[in-house]
Amino acid sequence: MGDGRQCYPLTITDNYSRYLLKCRGLRHPSYEDTQPHLERAFREYGLPLAVRSDNGAPFASTGLGGLSRLGVWLVRLQVMPERIMPSHPEQNGRHERMHRTLKEATCQPPRSSLAQQQKAFDRFQQEYNEKRPHEALGMKPPASVYHPSMRTYPSKPRPVEYDGWLKVRRVLPSGGIKWQNNYIYVSQALAGEPVGLRQIADTAWEVWFSFLLLGILDETKGKVLPMSPV
Repeated sequence: MGDGRQCYPLTITDNYSRYLLKCRGLRHPSYEDTQPHLERAFREYGLPLAVRSDNGAPFASTGLGGLSRLGVWLVRLQVMPERIMPSHPEQNGRHERMHRTLKEATCQPPRSSLAQQQKAFDRFQQEYNEKRPHEALGMKPPASVYHPSMRTYPSKPRPVEYDGWLKVRRVLPSGGIKWQNNYIYVSQALAGEPVGLRQIADTAWEVWFSFLLLGILDETKGKVLPMSPV
């Protein structure tokens, strides 16, 4: 921006209607800056079934299952964190197209400060939702098509629970679990959370966090192997 500082826009769109739920300029792309605005959006518009993002912070990490602190929070809300493949922005094409329009309308040139940049974002959000027609919507604006989710934001997220036939371990502050008298590292993002283990072979166990399969604990190697390379 004009003051020499960076602005990181947090943008949330509904994949079907293109409705822009949130366009907020942040100082940092961190959990602490991002989570409160996501929570406000969920309280106002309801919970989605999934949130699709790229592989950058704060939505993803290089840890097991790609989980970040924000991803753990989403899973606890029963929201699936979806990530596109690295270097494939076309997998989130509708959102990326909105970003191009946003930059053209609000960042050429950038505004003088975060407060002024936010005013530009607010004007764009209203015009984009209520006035700008979209060919894929029959030349209607997103506001005429969008409907909030029927899944309301809970007053308190439900604790993560597992079926009785899974072995449950709580992740230590260091990111690991105690297993068969050994220390097995899982994920720092899961510190304090319970994980469930399901035996699939003599020395192999699936490692789950709620509905999300994270990897395979191989007792012969003493570590959890990810489901796919990260």
